[in-house]
Amino acid sequence: MFKKKPNIKALAPLRSSDRRRIADQIIAHYGVEIPSKEATDQPETGQETATISVGAIRNALLPDNTQSARFTTTAGKDLKQISGTLYVGKHSGQPQRVLWIKLEDRLLPTVYTLWMNPGLVPLLHTPDVVLQKLRGGADLMTPGLARGPPFPPKATKGSVVAIASLEKPNVPMVVGVCEIDVASLQQVRGAKGHAVRGEHWDGDEIWAWSQGGSGSGGSAPDDIQGWDTYDSGSGLEQRLNDIVIEDSDDAQNDGGVPIPYTAAQKSQEIGQNEFVEGEDAEPFERVDEEEKDLSTKEIDDIFWNALLYGLHHHGNTNRSDPHHGLNFPVNQSALISNLVLPFLPITQAATLNIKKTSWKNAKKFIKAFDKARLLKSKDRDGGECVVVEIDFEDPAIVNFVPYKLPKKETAGAESGGGGGGKAITADTSSFDGSIGQKLSKIDLYKPKEQLAPVFAASKANHHALYLPTELRPIINAYIDSEELLSDTNKRLVNLDPILANAVFDGSTTLDREVLAKGSVPRDALIERMLKSCSPYHIILRNDETRDSFKAKAGHAPKITIVLETRSGNKTVTKLSGVEVFHIQPQALADELQKACASSTSVGQLAGSSPKKPVMEVMVQGPQKDAMIKALEKRGVSRHWVEVNDKTKGKKK
Repeated sequence: MFKKKPNIKALAPLRSSDRRRIADQIIAHYGVEIPSKEATDQPETGQETATISVGAIRNALLPDNTQSARFTTTAGKDLKQISGTLYVGKHSGQPQRVLWIKLEDRLLPTVYTLWMNPGLVPLLHTPDVVLQKLRGGADLMTPGLARGPPFPPKATKGSVVAIASLEKPNVPMVVGVCEIDVASLQQVRGAKGHAVRGEHWDGDEIWAWSQGGSGSGGSAPDDIQGWDTYDSGSGLEQRLNDIVIEDSDDAQNDGGVPIPYTAAQKSQEIGQNEFVEGEDAEPFERVDEEEKDLSTKEIDDIFWNALLYGLHHHGNTNRSDPHHGLNFPVNQSALISNLVLPFLPITQAATLNIKKTSWKNAKKFIKAFDKARLLKSKDRDGGECVVVEIDFEDPAIVNFVPYKLPKKETAGAESGGGGGGKAITADTSSFDGSIGQKLSKIDLYKPKEQLAPVFAASKANHHALYLPTELRPIINAYIDSEELLSDTNKRLVNLDPILANAVFDGSTTLDREVLAKGSVPRDALIERMLKSCSPYHIILRNDETRDSFKAKAGHAPKITIVLETRSGNKTVTKLSGVEVFHIQPQALADELQKACASSTSVGQLAGSSPKKPVMEVMVQGPQKDAMIKALEKRGVSRHWVEVNDKTKGKKK
């Protein structure tokens, strides 16, 4: 929910009575135990002891320095706008953090609260690789649950739960809401559907919030006593080994018989797409290959063959195109993400990167292929390496023997989807109708009522809208009819009362000088009359005509590109205002994700109307040029784009 930064209003102190009331609501809702009189060793002071304990519990949940603030954000695939309240406070020796989130009538603890209050909510577990997906905004699917059954009895449908990894089983990292009755599950393997809907996690914008706006959250503890209640040692191992689940479907598909399947084995098989679902969840196949440490030479061979495979596949699928479907030059990031990574042959591809090769970076890797005369490259300003030509007829590419790929890459390569280099091809119009469109912007002007006599001279309607070229002859006709040209200089126009009152109001020094002289140059008069008119605009697409559309008031809007620095030295590029140019933000974001080899997101622009929201596309890295290039493909003139580079402290 909080993957994108929410709009948070100013903090306000929380009254003591409100703090106690909210803390008591939390205690009642989450079933926090309160010490009774009988628990004390001194019956005569039992009431005092219980009172102190209640106060301590309140302070642990909601410190006495707590402040509150309203916030708004968007959630879900439809980007529905939601609002709520944040409760901000700090514990002794800790910085100020968001401790609670109130949505509708429900109070959700943040990870900071869970780290300080062990056992507050039921704790579920999942493999670390699944947890990383959850921390990207995905939901936990039922097969992703680990260390059970049995599961905590309070993990019922609608209840708030915490999620930790198997590697750190007593450190909650995700806060969510159960979509099903997890406590009643008898088995999870083979089950389908959502188990927990993620609401907040270590690493989102709520975690990163700070009073000074530094954008850096607190580090998770390595160990928290009181969270993990499972038995340790041989008892746990025995219990895991006793859990046996049979998968008859796999046996039938493979032509064999069911074999015992232990929960211990289950916790290690973490490569299934059914574990998580959400905006960042990616399907991939489990491949039974023993993981081992690879040498540098083995990694070099893997990357070298992956690019050969990518070029072989791309050349065969685009044989009829003289450029084999590529838009040259191809930048190094696009080459790696579209022609190398999808063709890595092993499931450890997620853990491999170019830094583990002997080349260490993409530029040297490309230069090695250049030296082998498989392609030609050159360096651009700023040190970036681009590929300007590829020899698809080289025997190393033509005679390359494809190998078996994991399911994810095979699907992409065979279908021409996300993996086979289609992201950098010239033809993407099949899914984005704005590519190749022709746009034209028309500026129109509506005269003010004071200029009615000027238009009456040429029998023109002063209520109509006019192009600048249409206004000039109307003004000239009035000048000629009233004989306002100067006798000594035909470029000067003598002002009459109508022009003086309607155009020059005397509010500026220039106006007063013109009124004092009684004359003005003809071009200056026409320019000033245009400024005195009310502006309108029309944006036409392809063969559309001016008469078929109603003009909109105001000057034509511009697309805004903003470069800014977040989280220290991390640059992001934001783009907004494309809707009026018939461009779909999500389709544009999908193209930029592939062209820039960077992560992208689409969210509502802060401050835009919920009824007519303006969407904002955000791309990691300084991607201004890539954005402008993508816009020009969609008919947008470079002059219609306004760039604000906040990383340099100046506006371009």
